[in-house]
Amino acid sequence: MEATDTENVQADAASTVFYDEELLHKTILVGDSGVGKTSLLVQFDQGKFIPGSFSATVGIGFTNKTVMVDNVKVKLQIWDTAGQERFRSVTHAYYRDAQALLLLYDITSRSSFDNIRAWLTEIHEYAQNDVVILLLGNKADMCSRRAVKQDEGEKLAREYGVTFMETSAKTGVNVDVAFLTVSRELKNRAMQQHSEPRLLIEHPSHTQTQQSSCCGFT
Repeated sequence: MEATDTENVQADAASTVFYDEELLHKTILVGDSGVGKTSLLVQFDQGKFIPGSFSATVGIGFTNKTVMVDNVKVKLQIWDTAGQERFRSVTHAYYRDAQALLLLYDITSRSSFDNIRAWLTEIHEYAQNDVVILLLGNKADMCSRRAVKQDEGEKLAREYGVTFMETSAKTGVNVDVAFLTVSRELKNRAMQQHSEPRLLIEHPSHTQTQQSSCCGFT
């Protein structure tokens, strides 16, 4: 028997009841100067590429964007950071309360890829332990000038246990997919946290057993 419209609505409501649609997820773009962070954000936000219009980002700026994930609105506050070394201390301050980090390198720049390990070291030092990290090899449209093979990016991502894909801020390839991937993970984590019991009441007879066990967070 087919489900009624009312039953479908109730099912949809049950799947989102633990998710606060007003929750704003802080997402940061990081990586060397010139890898295309600002262009990636403009492509995602406005759906266009403006060649030659961006000088190096000075300091930090942000934009808000709502992404639909499984019929649920996920609100992102996306911060575009400066990649130059002199602004690095400013960037560190924004790591602490970030829920997600998009780490970019330029596939035509070997140095920007080689610096990814240093960026990951900083992220692990300053960001939350459970921050969502997505590694992006940008400028995938410039294959004729490629200096970093795709399998190198995949290998590095596996080493650090993060998700990887190549993107093109110019053509839009995988740009929406990248932000959708991050948004879905953030939504799933938020729903899981809200569905967990807030208080665990132990039975007195279990106290000794509980004390001898080991609990921790990863």
